[in-house]
Amino acid sequence: MLQQNPGGQSMTDQFSEAAEPAEGIHGLDGRTVDAIRIAVAAGDTERLGRLLAPLHAADIADLLEQVDSHRRREILYLGARFFDGEILSELDEGLREEVISFLPREVLAEAVRELESDDVVDLVEDLEEPQQAAILEALEDADRVAVEQSLAYPEFSAGRLMQREVVTAPEHWSVGDAIDHIRAHKTVMPEQFYHVIVVDPKMKPVGYVTLGKILSTSRSVPLREVFEDSFRTIRATEREAEVAYVFNQYHLISAPVVDEDGRLAGVITIDDAMTVLDEEHEEDILRLAGVGESSLSDRVIETTRQRLPWLGVNLVTAILASLVIAQFEDTIAQFVALAVLMPIVASMGGNAGTQSLTVAVRAIATKDLTGSNVWRVVRREALVGLANGLVFALVMGVVGLAWFGTPALGGVIAAAMVINLVIAGLAGILVPVALDKLGIDPALASGAFVTTVTDVVGFFAFLGLAGAILL
Repeated sequence: MLQQNPGGQSMTDQFSEAAEPAEGIHGLDGRTVDAIRIAVAAGDTERLGRLLAPLHAADIADLLEQVDSHRRREILYLGARFFDGEILSELDEGLREEVISFLPREVLAEAVRELESDDVVDLVEDLEEPQQAAILEALEDADRVAVEQSLAYPEFSAGRLMQREVVTAPEHWSVGDAIDHIRAHKTVMPEQFYHVIVVDPKMKPVGYVTLGKILSTSRSVPLREVFEDSFRTIRATEREAEVAYVFNQYHLISAPVVDEDGRLAGVITIDDAMTVLDEEHEEDILRLAGVGESSLSDRVIETTRQRLPWLGVNLVTAILASLVIAQFEDTIAQFVALAVLMPIVASMGGNAGTQSLTVAVRAIATKDLTGSNVWRVVRREALVGLANGLVFALVMGVVGLAWFGTPALGGVIAAAMVINLVIAGLAGILVPVALDKLGIDPALASGAFVTTVTDVVGFFAFLGLAGAILL
């Protein structure tokens, strides 16, 4: 993982005896960060090297993300000769351009050459053209062509996700032939691979064999006889979210990617698929909260720009709810207790809607919620809302009676609670399903709609019933 320094001795070798051990499972803790800051402030390159040596590339990336831009530049200046390509892969996308601009060209070139083609594509695709050109120029001709071919595929597709380094074998080979081929070409093999992909004369994948099966099978056995049942191919134009779903659903370790003619174009491994799955989950969580794709390293103006639109949407929904309340000014004026109890109805409906919404968005993302079971789920959520509504109606009926001494007021808030919780359960399911049918990301827009429905219905039911019963 660690880069060879100009003297030919790796950082690990140079500082192996003096390296300070990391405590516990995590290599980066508060003491290590403080020690690194002190070493950087003192300009002590050797001390910095001893501190960085035990750290994984992901830990060093975390370090660069935690410090400010000035300190980050100092760390890169002092530790440039220890920089590793994997650190670039682990860095938050928002910081990559800045880090690349700080690195000397020769350091950047050496770091990038260490990466697999899929990691280079992931690194390059989000950069501006000057940084892209710097990365591509650092690659060998064959590697540059492979990366450029991957970049020609649509964004967020399997073609962008795959790596070009693939271990293949003709379909007429035996296990022994495959073993001999791997041993003879070990210097050009991918750093990690899980399957030998078997292809026909037209380079179309026909099956694959795990390394474990190859090592445990007699040399004379044809590869065809030890094919894995899990074999399936992925089109290069397939959306990466679908790729992640296939890996998760069918427990794949790797899968060959084919072009429009069915020929082998590359391979996707489980680490890349799970990264996509994790990013999808993270994206859904952030979008449900209305904060978009953000990170702790974003500047104030960037974070403001991301959050402002959704706060604006929330303002509109709040105004709609206020317009409903305004229709019942006379009722509220006569019964001030209504103003005290209104927030309870709206809050309970909002929370119930968010619960149903979260379940629905997750089920849509995992394809558990489909046209065949949607109405069963809708019925279930309505019944759950009814059951919860009846429980809290009883509670609030008693509270309303004890607090204000008016049985009718207790009945009003009890009835409003039932109505709003049932509507909240229905909206939490139907809104994301409807948005998904319209081709709109449910995680992106459902929250605003569900909140609007629960607020409007809650206030209208509570104040409307109050106006009809109490006046």
